[in-house]
Amino acid sequence: MSRPRVAKAPCEGRTKSDFHGISAGFTLVELVTVIVLIGVLSALGIGLFAGRSAFSPLLATQQLSSASLLAQQAALAGNSAGRLTINQTADNFEFTVGSGTPNARIFAVERAGTTLNGAPLPLTLTFNARGEVVGGGNTNLIFNGENAYQTCISSLGAVYAGGCQP
Repeated sequence: MSRPRVAKAPCEGRTKSDFHGISAGFTLVELVTVIVLIGVLSALGIGLFAGRSAFSPLLATQQLSSASLLAQQAALAGNSAGRLTINQTADNFEFTVGSGTPNARIFAVERAGTTLNGAPLPLTLTFNARGEVVGGGNTNLIFNGENAYQTCISSLGAVYAGGCQP
């Protein structure tokens, strides 16, 4: 009677040289290399953002555009809030829709050392029943900080980046 064959465990009967081509994990050199690369990328990433100010001229232009559109819509609807006042405080730029009314709405953007030039402040723009700026004419505003950034409020009430067209 022959003995039944018993299956061997996967490692039983094998020598160390049999496992030479099998990788069981990462080596210390690989781990240290990855940690160093992550550190270098982190240092570069922080350097890209550390020198930037909190002020965003694009955000300020978008807030001004939203406030202008809201004032235009109020004027088109015959509402008394069809007025936009632009001002700068010690900390913020403020765009107030319906200034002088009980339902005034203020849009504020942090100044972060930036100034607003191009027109005497506070600047009040009133929109007529057609949504146009009363008194006509374009208003060129310049945000001055690390760079100068121009924003135009057209005679039709549109707000866009760049200088006003003649």
